[in-house]
Amino acid sequence: MKALVLEQQDKTTVAEVKDIALPEMAEGDVLVDISWSGLNYKDALAITGKGKIIRQFPMVPGIDFTGHVKRSNDPRYSTGQAVILTGWGVGENHWGGLAQQACVKGDWLVALPEAIPARNAMIIGTAGFTAMLCVMALEDAGVTPQSGTVLVTGASGGVGSTAVALLHTLGYTVAAVTGRESTHDYLRKLGASEILSRDDFSETRPLEKQLWAGAIDTVGDKVLAKVLAQTNYGGCVAACGLAGGFGLPTTVMPFILRNVRLQGVDSVSVPAEHRAAVWERLASTLPESFYQQAATEITLEQAPAYAEDFLNNKIQGRTLVKIGG
Repeated sequence: MKALVLEQQDKTTVAEVKDIALPEMAEGDVLVDISWSGLNYKDALAITGKGKIIRQFPMVPGIDFTGHVKRSNDPRYSTGQAVILTGWGVGENHWGGLAQQACVKGDWLVALPEAIPARNAMIIGTAGFTAMLCVMALEDAGVTPQSGTVLVTGASGGVGSTAVALLHTLGYTVAAVTGRESTHDYLRKLGASEILSRDDFSETRPLEKQLWAGAIDTVGDKVLAKVLAQTNYGGCVAACGLAGGFGLPTTVMPFILRNVRLQGVDSVSVPAEHRAAVWERLASTLPESFYQQAATEITLEQAPAYAEDFLNNKIQGRTLVKIGG
């Protein structure tokens, strides 16, 4: 099969599209003909070698993909069935989706809802899956459209842009934080009613004026600290990313004086039984217009160049990698 293969030469990661052979299938494995994969922040770190994502070489990156079952050693999946995969360490320590085929454990797959075409499923991808988990975390914390404005940081990225669209469709008033003025029109089309500059979130005090009923943060570090200091009494912040750093220079004051909840959101190891419910929510919530304005389509050969752009903050929305038919 053709795949984007990462190898290490003189402590430098080298990415090259080449022909390789998949390992033999084991009991419980499913062989998938891949139609679409995506380019995510973690993929960009892996491809460029700028993050310690890959521990074992050679590696095929790609933390998500959609396609059809070619052969199955798992009775839950049949030949020709449409499936999707996100997470589970695929593309990190198990060959991933930036290839024509993938051999993965059946437990890692989800049957693709009939309401979502394969291309649309990968427009959602890991980013959209994570965004839906964040929205559901706010719902579980009691943040409703009537509670007030919800803030989304890193709003022009894959997770952020999907979160804006989901929240808007569900009736929330959304404020979006971005570092690029060129994305303002895009964010307004997705449903943002207010757009703030990332520069406004560089410094913070332990407590600030209460502004947000809840928030979805993809950035971390000083931005997350500022968001926590501005969150309303009883509000919730769903944190799912560290694009700005893994530090958190805050105090206990938002938590003990304003009853603020900081909810971590992981999309890699979500139990299989919960994944299907999340995908059904996505299928029923995202409007058709979202799929028309949220994706850039590239080839497998273009992935390394786009990975560099991704880390240089030049990518807007989702980047799709077209693999098969």
